Amino acid sequence: MDEASNGIPAAVQALIGVAQHAEESSFPIEMAYVYNTCAAVQNGNPLYWDEAVAREITHGWITPPTMMSVWFRPHYWVPGASGEKLALQLHFDLKRLFDLPEAIIAGNETVFGVPVRPGDRLRAHQVLRSVSAVKTTRVGVGRFWVIDLECHNQHGEFVGRDTYDCFGYRRPAA
Repeated sequence: MDEASNGIPAAVQALIGVAQHAEESSFPIEMAYVYNTCAAVQNGNPLYWDEAVAREITHGWITPPTMMSVWFRPHYWVPGASGEKLALQLHFDLKRLFDLPEAIIAGNETVFGVPVRPGDRLRAHQVLRSVSAVKTTRVGVGRFWVIDLECHNQHGEFVGRDTYDCFGYRRPAA
């Protein structure tokens, strides 16, 4: 295997900084999802329940900023689709490329841009930002990697970025 610094294969190094897995939300953003999400967590913010309040404060309905990742969670089944579709596919690609069967999300940070509004069609892509050398932790031996999920609306406006700090690993032999 042709490996460079830190034992990172060239195939993985070639992914760093390159947009991967571009996708579009599978349906226009709708308030029914907002109501269900707010009800599930008992979020009574009138900005999401009262159209008059939403018009006054944000010039119309918006979705809770924390729902950004919801719009890209794949449905278990979609007509005409084949194969399994996973959220944060690049993470699973890296697990396969490094032959690391286990993984955790060790941290997550979100930066918000313009609000998501009903009717928006969102586009996203994933970017591998970094990969560590091999590390040993209490859960096993593996690597840390950082992935950005960058989102824009149909007008090309920046909606937000989720940054995931991941650790892919192999458990120690028992």
